[in-house]
Amino acid sequence: MIIRRYLVKQVVSTSLVVVTLLTVIMMGGQLIKRFGQAAMGRIDPSILFSIIGYRLPEFLTLILPLGFFIGLMLVFGRLYVDHEMAVLNGSGVSRIQLARLLIPLTVIYLCVQSVLMIWISPWGLRQYEQLISTQAVKTGFDSVRPREFISAGMYTIYAGSLSEDRKNLKDVFVYKRAEKEGRPDEIILAKEATRIEIANDSASVVDLIQGRRYEIYQNSAKYSQAEFQTWRLRIESDKEAKFDSGEVEALSFGKLLENKNDPVVQSELGWRIFVPFTMIVALMLATALCEVSPRQGRYLKLFPALLIFASLIVALMAIKTRVSKDEVGMWAYLAVLLVYAIAAALFSRKQKLAPKIKKHIQRVRS
Repeated sequence: MIIRRYLVKQVVSTSLVVVTLLTVIMMGGQLIKRFGQAAMGRIDPSILFSIIGYRLPEFLTLILPLGFFIGLMLVFGRLYVDHEMAVLNGSGVSRIQLARLLIPLTVIYLCVQSVLMIWISPWGLRQYEQLISTQAVKTGFDSVRPREFISAGMYTIYAGSLSEDRKNLKDVFVYKRAEKEGRPDEIILAKEATRIEIANDSASVVDLIQGRRYEIYQNSAKYSQAEFQTWRLRIESDKEAKFDSGEVEALSFGKLLENKNDPVVQSELGWRIFVPFTMIVALMLATALCEVSPRQGRYLKLFPALLIFASLIVALMAIKTRVSKDEVGMWAYLAVLLVYAIAAALFSRKQKLAPKIKKHIQRVRS
């Protein structure tokens, strides 16, 4: 029990430090990217940290398994370097027995990863998509500069001039990209535009005055034209967001089950169900690859081990692509996990197998 508490404390503290460091690095890169978009007028600076917060669970789904694996490698490596493993082995405790003591902790990490992947990460993505769609046009008009084209979501906006309070624009051009294939793009030209503020309404509303509206079909000479005296452009946030097959990462688990016959949905469903079990494979791989001599240092095998664990994640991503193309079934995820688990089990037994194989070879030669 004392050994288990000691190991759990070391693994949790080390893995949390690694996860925090990797999160800061990844989120820092995202924050710099978003600051650049805000400077270009593509998003509202006031929603920067909301965007980062909603995307955080998505990043944690990849960072947490990696942090747990690195934590295991560092803790086991330190046990070898500080001769603690030799003392434990002399007391009759092998590294496989130490790994068994960490099974409850691994199950906890597995449950946390499952909650992140099945519920929290999709919820964050839905909130992120809703936030971006709500702010797209509003941000575009907030950041309009005279005689410059500003892109905001599906819209491109141009104004010849604007008032100091930014509510009245002159010589307005608005281009709206089609949301779905087969639908027309829209071009609106107006002499003037006035922004309308409506209380308790999250929609972005603009009254366009004296202009023309064109509907243009891609790869076709077909178009339609309409003149108007006043045209109200209204964009509402989609609270009940509906996502097509290309946006399944944001679908709730229940909706995935409802459309489980779709190959793309199957790929996402298998990803959420089986990827958390990489925690168990991480424990097995760390147990198999952690052995080092005190002179070598605990970092010697860290990089090769990271490459092996990264190859597991890459293999699962490749399976996700194959399943989405209906080339393999969803159970291919399980096959990949089993292959790595079996390989890890064989590596763990190499100390017992190597002397037997060596004796067998000598016996054959004699």
